[in-house]
Amino acid sequence: MKNARCIRHAAALATLVAATTAAHAAGLVGNTLPPGFPAIEDTSLARPLIGFGAAGPVARTPVIFIHGNNDTPFPTACNPYGRVQALAQYFADNGYAPSELWGVGYQGDQCDLAGDQTRRSSIAHTNAANVPDLRRFIRAVMDFTGAKQVDIVGHSLGVTLAREWMRQDEAKHLVRRFVAIDGPNHGIINCSPDAANYWRAPAAGGFTPASEVCQELGSPDTPFLKLLNGRSGGAGNEGPVRVLVVRNGDASFVYFPVQDGVVAPVPAVDSFGQPTDFSKSASLRGAREIVLTGQGVYDPILRSSHLGILNSPQTWQAALEFLSERNKGKGD
Repeated sequence: MKNARCIRHAAALATLVAATTAAHAAGLVGNTLPPGFPAIEDTSLARPLIGFGAAGPVARTPVIFIHGNNDTPFPTACNPYGRVQALAQYFADNGYAPSELWGVGYQGDQCDLAGDQTRRSSIAHTNAANVPDLRRFIRAVMDFTGAKQVDIVGHSLGVTLAREWMRQDEAKHLVRRFVAIDGPNHGIINCSPDAANYWRAPAAGGFTPASEVCQELGSPDTPFLKLLNGRSGGAGNEGPVRVLVVRNGDASFVYFPVQDGVVAPVPAVDSFGQPTDFSKSASLRGAREIVLTGQGVYDPILRSSHLGILNSPQTWQAALEFLSERNKGKGD
């Protein structure tokens, strides 16, 4: 009986390896991590991190894709978005191997939100709480691939999460290039005490000034953002890392006090109750910057520019071109 179980286990493992090898050969980006990649526990959920990646040769700098708040690295039963996987597939369709493309899911499959929507603004969804997950994932990717550096593509909270990891670990030398897509580098508009800020309601996520996400991102003047952006407030402190910002210039429900698809606007007021212009929150001083408009057409559900910009052909092409410039090897 024991031998039979061992045979079944070996057969299942062989099937998994064969499927992974076939997907790699076909250039497909999957929704699993490869055999031999270490299981990393999500510090907030006490379960293994989800993500994608593949075994195989690595000729280019590996790319780490980091989704935003309340999102996932690929679609799940509880989240229909997960579009960083589609962006990674675009890279695979244009010369990258699946073994060079890695996505990390640092908030699980989001199914826990069904029981309590205020988790969207809770400690488990903050930058600081998720740095340990990102730290271990990037180190594991580097060990698995043998790479000396990685490239990073982050969207929304994934942008500040990557920046906070680099700041905490003084890890800028480990990052070659960084694509920052519509990130909250100077805060978000959704955290004010204003009565018209409907995001404060528990059913809308509970983004009150006292919530943990708002304590980080509710104003350009939060202690978290002051530390992240440096004394000058310029948010240009990425050192040797070459940075491309891709941001919305007309609408984005986390930054602009205007209608964004079906998402109604809220007043341009910060978590301290002060009138604040968040419209250029995604900018980073010293970075190359692309400003896009009309990105809501790429969000098939809410028609929002903030989510659409991640799914945009313009964003995908800009990211690919930026990371491909003089990209000759793992140490370039």
